[in-house]
Amino acid sequence: MTRRDRTSRWVATTALAIAAVLGTAGTANAVPPPPPNPSDGEISSSQADANAKAGQVGQLTNQLAEAESRLSDLQSDVELKMEQANKALVDQQTAQDAATQAQADADAARKESDAAANQIEVAQQQLDAFIAGSFQQGSTMGSISAYISSTSPKDMLARAQLLSSVSGSQLNALEMMQQAQTDKSNKDAAARAALELAQQKQAAAEQAKLDADSAQAAAEQAQQGQAARTAELEANKNSVEQALYEAQQRVSGLQGQRQRYQDWLAQKQREDDARAQQAALAASKGSSSGGSGGGTVKPATGSSGSIIERAIARAMAQLGMPYAWGGGNASGPTRGIRDGGVADAYGDYRKIGFDCSGLMVYAYGGAVSLPHYSGYQYTAGRQVPLSQMRRGDLLFYGRAGIHHVTMYLGNGMMIEAPESGMVVRVTAVRYGDILPYATRLVG
Repeated sequence: MTRRDRTSRWVATTALAIAAVLGTAGTANAVPPPPPNPSDGEISSSQADANAKAGQVGQLTNQLAEAESRLSDLQSDVELKMEQANKALVDQQTAQDAATQAQADADAARKESDAAANQIEVAQQQLDAFIAGSFQQGSTMGSISAYISSTSPKDMLARAQLLSSVSGSQLNALEMMQQAQTDKSNKDAAARAALELAQQKQAAAEQAKLDADSAQAAAEQAQQGQAARTAELEANKNSVEQALYEAQQRVSGLQGQRQRYQDWLAQKQREDDARAQQAALAASKGSSSGGSGGGTVKPATGSSGSIIERAIARAMAQLGMPYAWGGGNASGPTRGIRDGGVADAYGDYRKIGFDCSGLMVYAYGGAVSLPHYSGYQYTAGRQVPLSQMRRGDLLFYGRAGIHHVTMYLGNGMMIEAPESGMVVRVTAVRYGDILPYATRLVG
């Protein structure tokens, strides 16, 4: 090594030391103090905690699925019991109507019976009056001897007329009396039988209605109890999911700290190298004063990574925004529309917000044009296996027909506009009913 070389090296080393402590004019700013550098043990422990929380979420998810299945069965049973109660109510009303009609028939039969009794009484009075008149005239009308014992044609004619009166009027009254008695007896018996049968049917129908109401009440009580159990499981699952999210955030935080520390080390090394080179150039005779001619390399504005992070940031900015069926476009949340069913019951058409596919349209708005339908969004990009999914990929649900779409955030989490009555949220990826491929829109 020549003297000149030794001198140049000493100058460069000295300049580097001075620049590291005080900084020199025309050089880059000093690297800030190093960020925290978590140990491997801290990262491993945090990851183990997140894995344990994920296991709890899985168990609660299975329990919740069973509870929801049981709740669905009980709801079906409630609906069946309600229909049976409706049937019993119809049967009860029919029986009441039949009993009312039977009572009316019985009343009509009594009226007819009373009318027959009146006819009997009138006929009896007519007969009694005739007999009394005949007795007062000193004859025994109605007997064969009274007819034969006449002493003259004139007497015979008079007696014949009386006998004719008896046979034509009074004897007919007797026949009417006997017929009325028979009618009265038949109608009374029929009315009593009909009324008794109708009352029995009414009593049976009323008991059936009581039994049906009791069964419906029992079914509703069972359904309400299961609904409470399901709600409790849902709350526990949400709590553990939140704990899982926080645990995963801690893992991400520690991993982020580690990455930032490594980035700091790399930046410090680059800056140290640049200062050493600059000091060497400054100390070297005949060195050019034009500098290195380089600069800080910035990522391309249109890179796929930038697009994905922008889409995630846009989606995350909508956390807490109400779900509105049919809501959302590339510019932001919009008023929901009517569906004639569940969404209308929740008043989605009055809300400003997003549905699941509308949130994806907004997230990638300005970068990727998406249709406002999850089924079409599934084929809007490149499909990759779930094992290879990464941040910004779209996840789809509904093996029998796509009905939901979410965006993957990494670390087992996703963002979604879930359903009517809820808001945009971050939650753990659900694997029940998920399609086996994610859709990658960029990259």
